[in-house]
Amino acid sequence: MHTLALLLLVAAPNLEPVYGEIHKRHGEAVERLQKWIALPSIAAEGLNTEEGVQRMMELLKDAGFQHVERIPTDGKPGVFATLDAGAKKTVGVYFMYDVKQFDAKEWTSPPLEARLVDRPDLGKVVVGRGAVNQKGPEAAFLAALHAIRGAGQKSPVNLVLVAEGEEEIGSPHIGQLVRNPRVLAALSKSVGVFMPGASQGIDGEVSVSLGAKGVVELELVSSGEKWGKGPSKDIHSGNRARVDSPPFHLVQALTTLVTAEGDPAIDGFADKARPVADAEVKLVDTAARRQSEAAAKKSLGVTQWAHDASWRDALLALVSRPTVNIEGLVGGYTGPGGKTVLPHRAVAKMDLRLVPDMTYDGAVAALKAHLARRGFGDIEVNLSGGYDPTETSADAALIRAQVATYKTYGIDASLWPRNAGSYPGYVFTGPPLKLAAGHFGLGHGSGAHGPDEYYLIESTNPRLRGFDDAVKSFVDYLWELAQ
Repeated sequence: MHTLALLLLVAAPNLEPVYGEIHKRHGEAVERLQKWIALPSIAAEGLNTEEGVQRMMELLKDAGFQHVERIPTDGKPGVFATLDAGAKKTVGVYFMYDVKQFDAKEWTSPPLEARLVDRPDLGKVVVGRGAVNQKGPEAAFLAALHAIRGAGQKSPVNLVLVAEGEEEIGSPHIGQLVRNPRVLAALSKSVGVFMPGASQGIDGEVSVSLGAKGVVELELVSSGEKWGKGPSKDIHSGNRARVDSPPFHLVQALTTLVTAEGDPAIDGFADKARPVADAEVKLVDTAARRQSEAAAKKSLGVTQWAHDASWRDALLALVSRPTVNIEGLVGGYTGPGGKTVLPHRAVAKMDLRLVPDMTYDGAVAALKAHLARRGFGDIEVNLSGGYDPTETSADAALIRAQVATYKTYGIDASLWPRNAGSYPGYVFTGPPLKLAAGHFGLGHGSGAHGPDEYYLIESTNPRLRGFDDAVKSFVDYLWELAQ
């Protein structure tokens, strides 16, 4: 037998006791998740900030992190934690403890009760705000650490973890957390940083993402005060014949931001956008053959793609096209019936998605210059958060370990150029760290940011893995990373 094979046999421990602990601790792990869901920290509302960070710290201490520290920022506090296992390799982990807002009236199961609900074609799911984004996968990762310790073993890698409480508002202060000298020094020793996720789509397919789009989150505000036209307070709509309308002024500005087909039309916005590479096109072509278009449409509640695109072209646009999106429009009277007022103020809540070689600063500058050039310089641009795109090489050890781990479950994961959504991985992939970064974790969930968000606990679908297998995948991933 070759020396390398002998070394691998010696290095690989018997993980059956750990797997046994996963099943033994299933009930307590699910209950831990349910209690976490019951405490929502919502950055946009300033809800439970201190309670949320304290709960995050308690969860990490209970999972075996020896050092757990609250890191103040100019916004919501972050958490820095380390687990020293005396291992040769160190791995970074990124958590978020905040969740998105919710309207309980839109839910069929109360969003904070984290009830276990039977779902046709899926099995038993936990329904609640944060169930899949991201408390479910994060709770599964913590359950993996509990199982390892419960089996009397040590983690095969040292861990450095950062958790923030502002991911859902564009992570405006993540840089202050990660670039804290102590945090930066600890992360610099790692082979890369991953965020726990639920990787399986509704069809069971798994994609390993090599990056994510950047984002700018903002509000555009049109007001009579700033414009110098229109009223400085809401007035009777009969005055519209002689008084200008700030809401229509905003609408007219918005129509200049996109083409009639909905593509970005901000002057200079996408000038630096990198054309999609041939290698990325090949990855998309593979995904188009393997992924179910029907399942994707059903999940999104759509019947056709923008521009009447084919499945393959829709996927290509998803990874390569910058976007200008209206999240919400707020202005004037929105209650029952009508109310004949001429509002003095209107707001558009927006996000801009960025592809490689575009930057947050460049996008903001282009937007402001565009509005000024088109006669809308009075419209306020209030930034709330955002960051640059991320990229990681398919050859990075962090990524190769993901692919290898999925293969042990009989899953031939496809590589995916980048997520269409965003996360603040730029603080890891950009200078000074320049680390690999990505997402990992078996399991399935859906409904992030919407009503009835869920995370699969006990699967009755042979294509989908439940909570215990998600926990097990994290155990296997850590040992794969240690090789």
